[in-house]
Amino acid sequence: MTIVAKVEQTASAQVPEHDLTDGFHLIIKALRLNGLDTIYGVPGIPITDFGRMAQAAGMRVISFRHEQNAGHAAAIAGYLTRKPGVCLTVSAPGFLNGLTALANATTNCFPMILISGSSEREVVDLQQGDYEEMDQLAIARPLCKAAFRILHAQDIGIGIARAIRAAVSGRPGGVYLDLPAKLFPQVMDAVEGEKSLVKVIDPAPAQIPAPDAVARAMETLKSAKKPLVIFGKGAAYAQADEAIRDFVETSGIPFLQMSMAKGLLPDTHPLSAGAARSTVLKESDVVLLVGARLNWLLSHGKGKSWGEPYSKRFIQIDIEPKEMDSNVEIVAPVVGDIGSCMEAFNAALAKGWTQPPADWLATVSAKKEDNIAKMALRLKKNSTPMDFHGALGALRTVIKERPDAILVNEGANTLDLARGVIDMYQPRRRLDVGTWGVMGIGMGFAIAAAIETGKPVLALEGDSAFGFCGMEIETICRYNLPVCIVIFNNNGIYRGTDVNPSGGSDVATTVFVKDARYDRMMEAFGGQGVYVTTPDELYKAVGAAMDSGRPTLVNAVIDPAAGTESGRIGNLNPQSTVRKN
Repeated sequence: MTIVAKVEQTASAQVPEHDLTDGFHLIIKALRLNGLDTIYGVPGIPITDFGRMAQAAGMRVISFRHEQNAGHAAAIAGYLTRKPGVCLTVSAPGFLNGLTALANATTNCFPMILISGSSEREVVDLQQGDYEEMDQLAIARPLCKAAFRILHAQDIGIGIARAIRAAVSGRPGGVYLDLPAKLFPQVMDAVEGEKSLVKVIDPAPAQIPAPDAVARAMETLKSAKKPLVIFGKGAAYAQADEAIRDFVETSGIPFLQMSMAKGLLPDTHPLSAGAARSTVLKESDVVLLVGARLNWLLSHGKGKSWGEPYSKRFIQIDIEPKEMDSNVEIVAPVVGDIGSCMEAFNAALAKGWTQPPADWLATVSAKKEDNIAKMALRLKKNSTPMDFHGALGALRTVIKERPDAILVNEGANTLDLARGVIDMYQPRRRLDVGTWGVMGIGMGFAIAAAIETGKPVLALEGDSAFGFCGMEIETICRYNLPVCIVIFNNNGIYRGTDVNPSGGSDVATTVFVKDARYDRMMEAFGGQGVYVTTPDELYKAVGAAMDSGRPTLVNAVIDPAAGTESGRIGNLNPQSTVRKN
């Protein structure tokens, strides 16, 4: 339906009465024209009425308690849908709150548009002290893929089109869109306004890899004695699931899946090398990277974890040419979108391929079986208080019985151990902190996952990570979302047994309130709160919550002594070498 406004005589004596539209309605129509029907944000000046109008026009407007969480929701919505998620904030402080999520989205290659109201240019440029005055465009530009400001109503269509294309084309990322307060009530002829809107055609066009690049990569793979494939979250984002499965099963090459790529193929797949990660990283001779970067999460492709000294050769598939040779030499770079690249690789396999040597496959299989057997006993431990492995063993079974559920995961030990323990069976079902390891993504990701997919969500949180975003449990209850939150509560950051080294009355910096009842917070908002102390109780409580679809928080008591400094990345936490006096 065309939404127009009739100009009141009091609005302008110089404008005749005829059908007009304004910035509010043009922004809404431009978003909806491009299939962007959900907005995540926090209402306030100058965008309160915009939220109301968007909701009245049939858009879903999800109001959060903090802009950072709304931004994380928009970012993961973009990852799940391959359309830019939209976050709406107020100016200055609200904009800054959303900026962390925007930067994180860009780093993780999630398509997202942060839309913020702002002060007028003439006041900002002269620094005259407007309400929440800030040069937001200048601040945002270095932290995102692109940043635009729209000053005139007739430019709204093209401005939103540019934001959409920038967010999803090439390597996806975050885009900032600055909308000064005066833009919203600007009026223009309704017919001309309709004509000014732009439906973006093919916003993320396929990038076909060069045939010689594919041939070079395949020749390198054929020469391998111990080949390995590593899939990153870029491979999951591409939604080229069938082509990826065909490549793995035809080539017979063992594979590793980075945490958000888990489930592209089931972690229980015969060729999955997840349980033999250390072995395959050290012993492989040719490594194919598919949508995975050789950053800190893969030890930059060198060092002890890769078995130095070594003569490993890397093949890399990525849509961004600058990613090649970022840490080590890439002997066979293949630039293109992952779907097109995998199809080209599959076509090459069909022309002739020899399976990897049997002794390599046997080595990987034997190491997997050995490690799985060693871990099995730890996962079955039904102790009180629980340790991390016993608790994760229970949740592992919950996910196995509900492979379609989405797992959101953050924390230190809670995250690091869950990556290796909880098997995933379907793509894009595991969402976690990603490249930066940012804490506080949990509730935003859980809310967007429930809204965008309609699937039940299990949000597994460390008690520290939950503190960054915990107030959004009210949002979960308000919208009655099928989210079950499990907090691994060991009374502190890493563990709850640290003491103040000075002997003073303040608790140690890593210690929280002992035996906090997070479950009662959920009850305060009308959700279900559950307190558990054993893996058996945890399994029953979470299973019931996932099946009910009711907002639930399970406070899982973990041994305060369980946990290690910074989880598995304690080496990144500098230690003083100065001797104490």
